[in-house]
Amino acid sequence: MGTTLRILAGFGVTLWSLYAGAVPITFSAAGVDPASIQAGVDSYRAALGTLNPNVIGSFGSGRREINWDGVPDAFSSPNNLPANFFNVNSPRGVVFSTPGTGFQVSADDSNPTSTPIEFGNIDPSYPGLFRTFSPQRLFTSLGSNIVDVSFFIPGSTTPAFTTGFGAIFTDVDFANTSSLQFFDATNNSLGTFFVPHVAVTETLSFLGILFNEGAVVSRVRITSGNQVLAGGNTTEDLVALDDFIYGEPRIAQQVPEPVTLLLLAMGLFALGAFRLRPTAPANR
Repeated sequence: MGTTLRILAGFGVTLWSLYAGAVPITFSAAGVDPASIQAGVDSYRAALGTLNPNVIGSFGSGRREINWDGVPDAFSSPNNLPANFFNVNSPRGVVFSTPGTGFQVSADDSNPTSTPIEFGNIDPSYPGLFRTFSPQRLFTSLGSNIVDVSFFIPGSTTPAFTTGFGAIFTDVDFANTSSLQFFDATNNSLGTFFVPHVAVTETLSFLGILFNEGAVVSRVRITSGNQVLAGGNTTEDLVALDDFIYGEPRIAQQVPEPVTLLLLAMGLFALGAFRLRPTAPANR
């Protein structure tokens, strides 16, 4: 009986491990130029899988990317970017939100309004702070340093989930300030991970997280530095964003809730104990 009880108890632990035991895998790099982080970015891409085209529907595996450089001038600085641009105009399965007032993609050097690059339209000093990984555009929220990225089946309003998300940050000066925080379908945090920093200007940092238990991430909160990009604000730590890299948005991998797992384990335990209890001798 003792052996059977140990087996049942071990089975309960295994069930719980299926829910909570998988450890996120972290990919990170930082340096003064794109070459400094290229290997880290490429390793994360390889871990996520094949790059999928920007079309409606889910491929079920692989990855999507946003590098901002294909955003037309009409949706770039000094104009704002629609929050659903990368689910409607260019279907990649993400919609942005922010506590601030909107979003902006920086101008390139050939734009028809001669808007300065790298958010020089917001403050003329910013091109001296930021660097691009994939030229020439960057991304920022306005009125806040927080961007929430929610996932959908590309081109639809059907909520979706991803196996992981990574982003490239520029000019991360302070440790434990810029971060990625991940949430599941019930808005429970799956962890907060901090972006590596380099204490000089015009640097690049990369952070990517892969959840090897499957597609469990419904939302990612990006915190960029500790300051808001705004005219006259040149205080550290001002941070802008470049490429986003993430697992193909798809229907969630169904993982039982912890209570369900524990009830199942307890039921199996009770069943085993019942079957093994001593039987009273028959009357003679």
